[in-house]
Amino acid sequence: MKIIVTGSLGNISKPLTTELVQKGHQVTVISSKAEKQKEIEALGATAAIGSLEDAGFLTATFTGADAVYVMVPPNNYFDPNFDLMAFYQKLGNNYAQAIKQSGVKRVVNLSTFGAHLDKGNGILLGAHQVEQILNELPSDVAITHMRPTSFYYNLLGYAPMIKAQGVIAANYGADHIIPWVSPVDIAAAIAEEFDTSFTGIKVRYVASQELTGDETARILGEAIGKPDLKWVLISDEEAEKGLVGVGMNPKIAAELTEMYAALYSGLLAEDYNRHKPVMGKVKLKDFAKETAAAFK
Repeated sequence: MKIIVTGSLGNISKPLTTELVQKGHQVTVISSKAEKQKEIEALGATAAIGSLEDAGFLTATFTGADAVYVMVPPNNYFDPNFDLMAFYQKLGNNYAQAIKQSGVKRVVNLSTFGAHLDKGNGILLGAHQVEQILNELPSDVAITHMRPTSFYYNLLGYAPMIKAQGVIAANYGADHIIPWVSPVDIAAAIAEEFDTSFTGIKVRYVASQELTGDETARILGEAIGKPDLKWVLISDEEAEKGLVGVGMNPKIAAELTEMYAALYSGLLAEDYNRHKPVMGKVKLKDFAKETAAAFK
């Protein structure tokens, strides 16, 4: 198949591109950075350099493709003028327009667990809105919404705190379950979806390991030489204040806090718990070994 991959050579898109090429697919990777072209070509893929915010570029790139993998990339949460929900909506509409105009009939969309909710899920509301936009595509377009759980690499955001205070302090976790996932396992699941034929719209959850916050801290601590590492539960107010204190956009800080509060209460995982996937291959100890240097 001719497959378009968005997300440049990010944590998911790079292993996904590698696997799709190895399976014999003709892969084009979209990147906004011209300097990524050689690295993309080294993987055996074609580079398409342009912006996801340019619907015309997307349409031209999607034209002639059999399938596309779409995602909304990370952005600058510290920009006080950045409107995250508007960004999600713009990219969702651009993707929908490009898919319709190009005639692509197979779409795999990177969403998230918690995207079944239309409120109470913080920043994940953006992923919910993208799902709704894509669900309005013509009925002959087959769509898989991939809903991964909490990414292991989110733990890297706690590296400064671990170095300075020797703890992970958050308004979730502690003695409550966090379903973690590796980008490698997400990429493998997406690749499987491209080999699966169906009609209509479906949701697929992806997870690698379920651990409490306390278990997470213990496993991570052992791997990074900090066996006494603890997970400390703080209030929503403390969490939000901490995010704003390091310069985060206040609105996004509030939405992140709401998202994590929903994870702690179990709200985010309600639908995930009804449709639990087979756990992936990459465990926290594997991630911890690979990234240990970042926490020291």
